[in-house]
Amino acid sequence: MAFQYLTNIPLEDARKQYLDALIARGLSPRAEAVRTQEANHRVTSSAVYARICAPHYNACAMDGIALRASLTNYASETHPVALSPEQYTWVNTGDPLPEGCDCVVMVEDVIQDSDVVRVYGAAVPWQHVRQIGEDIAAGDMIVPTNTELSPSALGAMLAAGVLELQVYAKPRVAVIPSGNELVDPSENPGQGSIIEFNTTIFSNTFQDWGCETKVFPIVPDNQAAIELALREAALASDVVVLNAGSSAGMKDFALDAIKSIGEVILHGIAIKPGKPAILAVAEMDGRVIPIIGLPGYPVSGIIVMDQLVKPVVARLTMRPFLPDQFVEATISRRLTSTLKYLEFVRARLGAVNGKLIAVPLNRGAGVVSSFVKADGIIQVPQDTEGFEPGESVPVQLLRPRQEIEKTLVITGSHDPLLDEITDIMKTRWPDSMVASSHVGSMGAIMALRRGEAHLGGIHLLDEATGTYNIPYLRKYFPDGGVVLMRCVARTQGLMTATGNPLGLKGIEDLPEVRYVNRQKGSGTRILIDYLLKQKQINPADIQDYDREEMTHTAVAAAIAAGSADAGLGILSAARIYNLGFIPVCEEQYDLLISESAMQLESVQRLVDILKGEEFAGRMQKMGGYTLVNPGEIIPWN
Repeated sequence: MAFQYLTNIPLEDARKQYLDALIARGLSPRAEAVRTQEANHRVTSSAVYARICAPHYNACAMDGIALRASLTNYASETHPVALSPEQYTWVNTGDPLPEGCDCVVMVEDVIQDSDVVRVYGAAVPWQHVRQIGEDIAAGDMIVPTNTELSPSALGAMLAAGVLELQVYAKPRVAVIPSGNELVDPSENPGQGSIIEFNTTIFSNTFQDWGCETKVFPIVPDNQAAIELALREAALASDVVVLNAGSSAGMKDFALDAIKSIGEVILHGIAIKPGKPAILAVAEMDGRVIPIIGLPGYPVSGIIVMDQLVKPVVARLTMRPFLPDQFVEATISRRLTSTLKYLEFVRARLGAVNGKLIAVPLNRGAGVVSSFVKADGIIQVPQDTEGFEPGESVPVQLLRPRQEIEKTLVITGSHDPLLDEITDIMKTRWPDSMVASSHVGSMGAIMALRRGEAHLGGIHLLDEATGTYNIPYLRKYFPDGGVVLMRCVARTQGLMTATGNPLGLKGIEDLPEVRYVNRQKGSGTRILIDYLLKQKQINPADIQDYDREEMTHTAVAAAIAAGSADAGLGILSAARIYNLGFIPVCEEQYDLLISESAMQLESVQRLVDILKGEEFAGRMQKMGGYTLVNPGEIIPWN
């Protein structure tokens, strides 16, 4: 019989059902006493009351003279009152108010003539005096229960004599990685070895949420070993997270291991990614311990952490996390989805022509880099098949909207030089924000036609004329509206394994090898199709010609890994992987910029970089680029 998850419950129901089950069993935060100086951002477990008054004596609030106010009753500008030394005392701010005095006159309002001083205005009792308890009176409540403490609150407590207070203890979280294929981080992992990095993501996330974490050593795929680790973690922790093994494979022991020490509340949530999550509970030594089985793919784990684990931590820390901020954005390309799940899709965001644009990123559950690049998450409802380009979609923000609205949106052909431009921009102007997505040269043209990007890289060869870019602009932008800016000439060639062990000489040898291609619509794909036509080679005769990658570096990585023999790409990508390289042609890689974006500060910064020495130096170091007047406007219409 095929494996079935125990449940397939909608997200909102799962969140409520799990929390209700934990609370019904008595899940509650622990309290502890801490020194006031060490309580920053901790949450009070009981109200805090002042032990002493602040100030605890009558204090002079100004530099000047202390005296009885009645001595100045008739003082004026025309009839000043003269005071002898026994009638006043010189004081500084913070001094105790001398006995027999009830006010302070500022030094600026006093004229001194030898030992006699003259006052030119009537004072009133308690003028410029901080009376006992003016700020806080002993017994006053400084902050109530369940209050996150700020630095100023700590100062008020110390002023009121509170040297120690009760706060909620930081939950102790155990994170257990499991899997025979996992290895500790290394620069040279072996074939079949997967670097264990999930626990770094999860443990630091828990720390951001106010927890203390302990990461266990990697546990092999052995049910007895996993049970032992779970039991040890539960005895010493408030929350236990087991990473991987929650799905349905032959080596997925998480479910049975968790059942051996506790009760599984839910297994299987109607979300994508993240469906295999296990939500369970154990009871030990009178304590209630949430146990969560996270899926092995990092993106799945991150989604489950944010959607299902975070509310548990909120219960244990009594820290109310701010609700997710959602905005409406225009989706830039078609996004299909299944009706079975609520789907979370990472996206880049940017403001173009006054509207927010969402560009979906790679949806793979293992693509953790998509979270590094993501500005938001598109939520596709469970009963929706997806969205069409131009539709309005709800997006959960991962960055402040103010930052997103300042972001330079680059959508088009991939080249590592865009990353170098971004790095130079961030170095020179730290407030710069760049969102770059790789959708090919035709993708750049379509994005700018729809007003969904500020600029994009293009290198489109026109087969009829043998020229680059301009024929396409005349076709797709007959009424103008875009600027073509010179960037670089770059060398395209066949990348091969190091040393070219198969002895490839050029395009004519491709029917003899395994090929890795770029996606349809990319300039490199158009170029290879054109070169094959010139050589009268049928693409169907080339093994794996339909295998597609989105970037030059991804093509190079496939060749370096030995899963392909050759692929067309740029020299700088081949150098990164120390590959063989057979030059084929030089092409023009230009930037297509919306006319409306030309006056943006971010675009002007980019132009300044193109014309600068640092950009030229980096291109020379990377190799395969020729610079002739980068940043120059190319007439085309």
